[in-house]
Amino acid sequence: MRAVVQRVSRAKVKVGGEASGEIGDGLMILLGVGHGDTPAVAAALAEKTASLRIFADENGKMNRSLLDVKGSALVVSQFTLYGDARGGRRPSFIAAAPPEQAKALYEEFCEALRRLDVRVATGIFQAMMSVELVNEGPVTILLDSDKTF
Repeated sequence: MRAVVQRVSRAKVKVGGEASGEIGDGLMILLGVGHGDTPAVAAALAEKTASLRIFADENGKMNRSLLDVKGSALVVSQFTLYGDARGGRRPSFIAAAPPEQAKALYEEFCEALRRLDVRVATGIFQAMMSVELVNEGPVTILLDSDKTF
């Protein structure tokens, strides 16, 4: 499982011009699911994401987590995080999980965040979406359950 995590002051995802999910302060999370991912992987990555200390404390140091600041999360599925463009100009997506598996694990990731008392907004799985956000810092962190980066 891969995630692009961005600290935001606001973020919104639209489908067909209508807002599907919207948050204020918190994290914008683009989430990709790979073939070998499991519910346990989804839960572990959700806990890691919610616990990342990327919010400023009273001294301006990144020392607080999403849980500490009681922020929200906007989670958008993005299979293209498994795109492999090493072989040419057109990325291959064979490492991405098939839609049925990906949807179940995307939903498990969102539910794991909710179990941590994070308010979660979402996009719509497999829809063409437009994402708007204000990245504060900017702070962007890449996470991979296989620890390839």
